[in-house]
Amino acid sequence: MKVRNGHRRILLIACLLLISFSSVVAVDLNKDNRDPKYVQAIITRSQKIVDKLGIVDQSIAANVRNIIANRYFELNDIYEKRDAELKQIKKTGLTGDAKAEAVNAAHWETDAELYRSHFAFPADLSLYLNDKQIEAVKDGMTYGVVKVTYDATLEMIPSLKVEEKAQIYAWLVEAREFAMDAESSNKKHEAFGKYKGRINNYLSKRGYDLVKEREQWYKRIEKRKGADGKSK
Repeated sequence: MKVRNGHRRILLIACLLLISFSSVVAVDLNKDNRDPKYVQAIITRSQKIVDKLGIVDQSIAANVRNIIANRYFELNDIYEKRDAELKQIKKTGLTGDAKAEAVNAAHWETDAELYRSHFAFPADLSLYLNDKQIEAVKDGMTYGVVKVTYDATLEMIPSLKVEEKAQIYAWLVEAREFAMDAESSNKKHEAFGKYKGRINNYLSKRGYDLVKEREQWYKRIEKRKGADGKSK
């Protein structure tokens, strides 16, 4: 009897788990009152990111795609609101300190909205993705700049110490958080650019001659190209 009861409990738990996994609540796409062409472009962009995550369940994949797309929509709304406020400030004819104060207030409000919404995005993704997949989404939204820059820096300076590599990577990941909320491709690269400058200053203070390191790196690249050409 005990064995049978145990089997029944296991069967009940399995059924409950099956029900919970099979009843994924759909995430709505916030497409109302948006240009259909813009919506389709964002869906396509988001789907490309999802396609690289290896999600088997198509209902989960669709939810993740919609979460990503909705984040793009949200960012667009935040920046459109800022632009409208800046346009209105210009119409008022304010000048001098009054204008500067109004403009700064508009930008501060935008920053506050970005900060308030920033952490909700990965939290929403965490309902369907593991940490590694969430990192992949962030990289997908920022053109993979973290890996490209990190790998290039390590290749340029092979003698980097463990703690230096860790610091460089940490700063690039931090830059990615800002780049994710940037309003355009150029602004995303600007976010990384600021941290690349910080990394260069850090390495210079650690005694690295970046001009020399870069020259040696280019020579190694050309040497590899020459070797590859000969091998063909």
